[in-house]
Amino acid sequence: MKISTAAALALLLHGASGAAAQSVPDFAEDVKRVAEGDLQSWISDPVIIYAIREQNETYKGIRPGKIKFLDETWIAEVNESGGGPMIFDLLDRQASVIVRDRRELAKGVITEIILMDRYGLNVAISDPTSDFYQGDEAKYQETFLKGPGAVHVSEIELDASTQKYQTQVSMTVTDPENGEPIGAVTFGIDLEMLKAQRPSQ
Repeated sequence: MKISTAAALALLLHGASGAAAQSVPDFAEDVKRVAEGDLQSWISDPVIIYAIREQNETYKGIRPGKIKFLDETWIAEVNESGGGPMIFDLLDRQASVIVRDRRELAKGVITEIILMDRYGLNVAISDPTSDFYQGDEAKYQETFLKGPGAVHVSEIELDASTQKYQTQVSMTVTDPENGEPIGAVTFGIDLEMLKAQRPSQ
């Protein structure tokens, strides 16, 4: 079940205030705080930046047919066994170890982390994703393609299995040396856990 508050959340993430802010549920400010504080602060980690730079170079000039092949290989591994050489290789990378650690340190607030290169391909993941290519999704199109400082908040969904409300916050990742966009990152946010950890008023 989706709740169409994404537009209002996006306004808050870009510093909206007053009547617009007051019309949004309290959790919007918490999402803003997490995105602009904890999440934004660590995506310039040298290992994260190096991993994106390296993959951008590896796939420089990649053709759509190759992207399709990689994505289909990944999806086949997910469907056949829940994992395989391609998935396990990515999970074993140092950048993936870092994002898993970040997810654990968030104490349930962050449910997943997906780091993408300039082509929308997975660079690092906290957990296996359903596909390898994110370039056809808003998490990439509304961030990397928009340039530095872009933030995208997905619609809020009620997870059928956990009965918890979740959203995704995505941001452009920029090279700290020149400010150029080099990739994107997506954080799954458990709104119930975020609310539970909110400081008492």
